[in-house]
Order: sequence, then C-alpha cells, then structure tokens
Amino acid sequence: MNHAIRIHEPGGPEKMVWEEIPLPAPKADEVLVRHHAVGLNYIDVYFRTGLYKIPSLPATLGMEGAGVVEAVGSEVTELAVGDRVAYAMPIGAYCEARTIKADRLVKLPDGIDFKTAAGMMLQGMTAQYLLRRTFPVKAGDTILVHAAAGGVGLIMCQWAKQLGCTVIGTVSTPAKAELARGHGADHVLISGQDDIAARVKDITNGAMLPVVYDSVGKDTFMASLDCLAPFGMMVSYGNASGPVPPLDVGVLAAKGSLFLTRPTLATYTAKPADLVATATDLFSVVLSGAVKINVNQTYPLKEAAEAHRALEARKTTGSTVFIP
Repeated sequence: MNHAIRIHEPGGPEKMVWEEIPLPAPKADEVLVRHHAVGLNYIDVYFRTGLYKIPSLPATLGMEGAGVVEAVGSEVTELAVGDRVAYAMPIGAYCEARTIKADRLVKLPDGIDFKTAAGMMLQGMTAQYLLRRTFPVKAGDTILVHAAAGGVGLIMCQWAKQLGCTVIGTVSTPAKAELARGHGADHVLISGQDDIAARVKDITNGAMLPVVYDSVGKDTFMASLDCLAPFGMMVSYGNASGPVPPLDVGVLAAKGSLFLTRPTLATYTAKPADLVATATDLFSVVLSGAVKINVNQTYPLKEAAEAHRALEARKTTGSTVFIP
C-alpha cells in the first residue's frame, strides 16, 4: 500500500488530499525509496497555489525526503537495497514511498537521522550554495539575512557566523528575534517596525552591506537594495510575501552599480558531482556541531494541510517534518 498527499487543482490547503496511489517499480536508472521523514518547504506552497507551475495534475507535492532504498533499477550501481538516503528535488515527496533517479540521492552519514535529514536537505543545501557559491562570504563580512528564524535563515545565521561574518537578521516577531539571536544573528530587526535600511546604516557606520539574502520577495525587495554598498549583490531567492514586481534595471545603476541574481538550488545541484559536493559540505558542518538543525514542528503526513496553514501564517520556526 502507498499513500500520498496530492492536489487535483491549484488552490488553498484544502486542495490537498490524502489518497492511495500505486507503488511504482523503479526504472533502470531509478531506485524505490520508502520514506521515514519528509520535509516541508515554502516552495511547496508555491506549487500548491499555482505560482510555480506543475507539469501535470493530479500531482504529489513535496521536494525533500529521507528514507531507505527498497529496490534498485537494473542500471543502478552506486546504491543498494537497505542504504539510508536523502534528497532535495524533484517534486513528489509527500508520499509513503516513491521512485527517484539514483543520481538525485545522497547517502546519509551514520550521525544524521532521517528526521534531521528531511529537515535540512533543501534548506541546508540552499544555505550552502548561497553562502559558499552565489556570494562566497568571508570572515569580516557583514551580511543581511531576511526571515532569519525560518528554516534556511537559522541555518544561514549559524553557518555565516562559523565563517566569521557579522549577521544582521530580520524576523516578524520579538519571539523569533530571540530565536535568531540564539543561532548566530548579531543584530535582529523586526519587519514592519524597524526601518531596515536605516538600521543597517547605523550598524555598519554608513558602510552598508556587500550582500543581502532575501527570501521574502515583494515586501522587502526595495529596502534590501537600499541596504547595499556600491557593487553589492542582491540575492533574491524566494517570494514568501509574493513575487517581486517588474523592475526597471536602471534602479540598480542609480543605487550603486548593484548586482542582482535569482538563483535556484536546482541549477546549483544539476550536476551529480555538484549535488554530492553541496550535500557533503552540509553534512560536514552539521556533524561538526557548528550548525544545528532545528526541527521545531512535526506532523503526520496526512495532516500536511494543517502544516501549510501554519507555515503561511508565519507560525512556524526552523524546519517542519512530516512522518508518513
């Protein structure tokens, strides 16, 4: 038996239904994974609502999971039945078991359990490419991380601190501010209360920032640009408040010859070698204790709709994991 959370049309959390689906057999280059834990990410909301297009419907939501290999295709040599594995992408994780291409999976080290893995693969590898590749931060940099108490944000605060950065975080509530401070943020600003650019100017003595990491989107985009020093980089990697409106690129010139990028984990891990390198770096920093993965909410998979409501209402912190 195999069950999944699927949608038959875009819409609100009520469109998510718990259904029995066939247990697939792996193709030649695939393996069958039995999930022990599945991760929740804001990108799941984008697919559910139709902001991001799903190729076909009905569709199983979800981008990351961890479990055990139950069967392997005829051409698979790098994995075997019984291996502990995890992944982030492609879509289809909200289920008890699924097939997936072998080269999209990574083996889990002994020190990382399924729940932790499901709470960190997409968010942790996102933090890795943002901090290590999109704008490689270095000791002495002061950076701004929006949504600092979220899943990616908490990982980025810790990791950037470990790399020697001064971290400014933004959050939505005082309680989340305390959480961010406890995970490496040196300065925490409250969205909607603090003038973000003015506070950054004060914190940096007018120097402003080399980089801003913005997953909020519409509500913070222009303020983020105002936080940058000349030649600074605006990294827009999410749309939690809605998509960024069309931009006159002349604004980038007027604000100091700024750089703007809209990166995705899919691009940064498209090559299997890059996927393994990204995951290995993440595993290393977690196993060292420098970055702790906070799985602060756990739901039965069949109650995924409730988790979506909490996520959209900004009632969650850290990672949320489903147990099939």
